[in-house]
Amino acid sequence: MAKDGEKSEWKEFLWNPRTREFLGRTASSWGLIILFYIIFYLFLGGLFALTMYIMLQTLDDHKPTWQDRLSTPGLVIRPRQDETFEIVYTIQNTESWDMYAQALDKFLSPYNDTIQAQKNHACTPDQYFLQEDSGDVKNNPKRSCQFNRTILRECSGLNDRYYGYQDGKPCIIIKLNRVIGLMPGKDGQAPSVTCGAKRDDSDKIGEMIYFPSNGTFDLMYYPYYGKKAQVNYSQPLVAVKFLNITVNQDVNIECKIHSNNIPTGSERDKFAGRVSFKLRINSQN
Repeated sequence: MAKDGEKSEWKEFLWNPRTREFLGRTASSWGLIILFYIIFYLFLGGLFALTMYIMLQTLDDHKPTWQDRLSTPGLVIRPRQDETFEIVYTIQNTESWDMYAQALDKFLSPYNDTIQAQKNHACTPDQYFLQEDSGDVKNNPKRSCQFNRTILRECSGLNDRYYGYQDGKPCIIIKLNRVIGLMPGKDGQAPSVTCGAKRDDSDKIGEMIYFPSNGTFDLMYYPYYGKKAQVNYSQPLVAVKFLNITVNQDVNIECKIHSNNIPTGSERDKFAGRVSFKLRINSQN
């Protein structure tokens, strides 16, 4: 009998035909609750949308409002086949170094002189290419300076399509990471790159030559205004050609950026203002 009573109470709670209540509430009570929550959530949604709209009005499509970045930008090398930062090949084995030559060809193709002449501006060297906005009037899109592939001379791949790899005199391309608004160098002194052997490899690295001369990044390529503002921006490059590196041995190399207004990278961050890689050229002779 007790079980029958409990079952009857549950049925009456679900639907009471005498009071016409569903789950203890009448239809009008449920209607008011549903209406309240509809209005409540519409208000929350509207408040969120208004907040997002106001926030978006403070943002610039072409330049980040806030930049949280390292004070010292990093360097990157090409060619690079993986994340190991190693270039290893055998002179007599074409397949071992042809991939590096192809990677450099692909990387440098946008720097062909004809493409640069079509897209970019012939700027005045040794000075910043400033393109400021006029108040609320945005000077967009901004022009970019030409960086012609021929500047890299022996490392351009135009006269030697194998970039010296077939002779054991490989070329490495170095670029400085893009940072919006960065103006490296001051008082007309352009930033430059130097490379050297690490630790006990100083007697193995041999001679090097840089293109452009002195391994400089000309000031006319700065400041960088961002991908949307400078659609055709061509990052300046420095090429290093190793002329007589010791064969059949690992040579650990570090390249650094030098500028009178860029802090020296910390030893704790091996990518700040520098890049390290291993170069090994094997020879069967």
